[in-house]
Amino acid sequence: MKTLRINEPVSTLPSSLSSALAKLEEKQESFVILRDGKSLADLVPHRWKDRRSPHPIMSAIEIHYDPTEALTEDEWSEGDEA
Repeated sequence: MKTLRINEPVSTLPSSLSSALAKLEEKQESFVILRDGKSLADLVPHRWKDRRSPHPIMSAIEIHYDPTEALTEDEWSEGDEA
């Protein structure tokens, strides 16, 4: 991970940040942003997820009832007996 130092003059910061964002976009490089030699933040490329593919763990769950089925009178009253 490369570093982007923020201890430079404020006037040069936009060009440094702009070049870092260009590298991040083109090469998928990550940066650690430092202020006074201390880690301030990580600048990482956004990872897009394919929302159409099923979740590997959640897709294995099997439900053997109709979750939209209305509760019976007995099931409603179970919570009242506390």
